[in-house]
Amino acid sequence: MEAISKNFFLYLSNNKLLDRLAKRFGTRFGADKIVGGETFSQAIPLIQQLNQEGLQVTVDHLGEFVNCESEAKERAQECIHTIQSIAQYQLQSEVSLKLTSLGLDISRELVYENMENILQEAEKHGVTVTIDMEDSSRCEATLEIYKTMKAKYSNLGTVIQSYLYRSCGDLDELDSYDPYLRLVKGAYKESGKVAFPEKKMVDDNLKQMIEKNLLNGNYTAIASHDDAIIEFTKNLVKKHNIPTDRYEFQMLYGMRNQTQADLVKEGYNVRVYLPYGEDWYGYFMRRLAERPANIAFALKGIFSK
Repeated sequence: MEAISKNFFLYLSNNKLLDRLAKRFGTRFGADKIVGGETFSQAIPLIQQLNQEGLQVTVDHLGEFVNCESEAKERAQECIHTIQSIAQYQLQSEVSLKLTSLGLDISRELVYENMENILQEAEKHGVTVTIDMEDSSRCEATLEIYKTMKAKYSNLGTVIQSYLYRSCGDLDELDSYDPYLRLVKGAYKESGKVAFPEKKMVDDNLKQMIEKNLLNGNYTAIASHDDAIIEFTKNLVKKHNIPTDRYEFQMLYGMRNQTQADLVKEGYNVRVYLPYGEDWYGYFMRRLAERPANIAFALKGIFSK
């Protein structure tokens, strides 16, 4: 039943008609519980509040699969504006972005141009940028662009997904780049030819990736709400005396709030992934697909309005 539910919401996440309706009617359907607003200005008070609670943040202007050059450049300018605002308001925040929003499906040259402009501004203000990982068909291109840009800019991270067979090999290949990596399970629907078909396999691979990257001495963001993964990491860092400035836990805004607060009290670094923007629909559907509990959470949001 869980697999059926996941496939259903992943299917809805790609429905263009529902996406248009979502933009028209806004975040009233419970999405405002997990999205920081439709503009970065709306998200600033939330970031300030999270910072006061001891939580760091990474913000993501929602939107992907851009196929118009002018729109891709607009997305890049939005990232630059966000970086400038982070500096202006002295927010403890990084920026996450998707390469398809910067023109990956249009041309590689356009992506490099947009990334150069963004990273130059980020370097000037001391803001870290993370390239989000998308579906497996774009994984190789994403990692190639990351490696090219990482050779020029140190304030750059990317994401590796444990449900892909290739991921441990990717960690080995990236090791020489002194990478800052966010390790996640993955939220896209993938073929059994490229991804582990069972949850336990995905979980076991994530544990292996966390151990490998930490023991390689690379900064590691463990992005999971799974108590078993969190406990595994705690035991691992204690066993190997890994200092807290070499890793952090990451969780989604609006999810596991008490767990986030507890980790902060225990002395761990915790970063909240805070998305914003009008294109919230696909992100929202993928969150519903990840955990059946999120469906009840969303329904509560609808009827509490």
